[in-house]
Amino acid sequence: MQRRRDIFTSGVLVVVPMLPGTVPFGMVAGLTAVDAGLSAAQAMTMSLIIFAGAAQLATLQLIAESAVSAVILLTALTINLRLAMYSASLAPHWQHLGRGWQASLAFLLADPNYAVTIQRYRMNDADWRERGHWYFLGSGITLWLTWQAATAVGVFMAARVPGNWHLDFSIPLVFMALLVPVLANRAHALAALTGGTVATLAAGMPFNLGIVTGTFAGIAVGRFAARRRTGG
Repeated sequence: MQRRRDIFTSGVLVVVPMLPGTVPFGMVAGLTAVDAGLSAAQAMTMSLIIFAGAAQLATLQLIAESAVSAVILLTALTINLRLAMYSASLAPHWQHLGRGWQASLAFLLADPNYAVTIQRYRMNDADWRERGHWYFLGSGITLWLTWQAATAVGVFMAARVPGNWHLDFSIPLVFMALLVPVLANRAHALAALTGGTVATLAAGMPFNLGIVTGTFAGIAVGRFAARRRTGG
């Protein structure tokens, strides 16, 4: 039987190779937060509470554009809908845990630690399934601490960047870097192309609803293309 400490350590080690991609992402989040008008304290508080890179950057972009609060919240919720699906697939493995454990693990849920954890659960190791949440905890804490440190570096750097250096251009660049590697098939590519095109064309919509409109358009087209590919 594996000890909890060993499983926790395995979770830490499995995400270490992913950290070089997390660090620049977090730094951009810190830089962008200050550029959007947030104080250093506000930027770090946002990072500590949200812990969702894509939603964080999209929210900052809308804050910089003075979008209304309802649109900002809707955008963040739309981007983070995938986390609900992640949670649903992990829920059967965590039914034996108390509410405190479940809430803590849910807070740490992100793309990298979900991917490595669900893969490990699918190996059907009965002994490990009882203690697998320690693996997720190790990976989640490692990612969270790295994200906070990287964001703090970005905030620190932003204080030394001239005010006329507009950093908002970095947001779409980061999203493109995250998007391209996961375009695994035609449906994914069509969804990305449609979402980006519609969001660009709808940039002038009232209340900055262009991002939300593009998101739903991309989801609809990607869903349609996937169903046609599978004959569903």
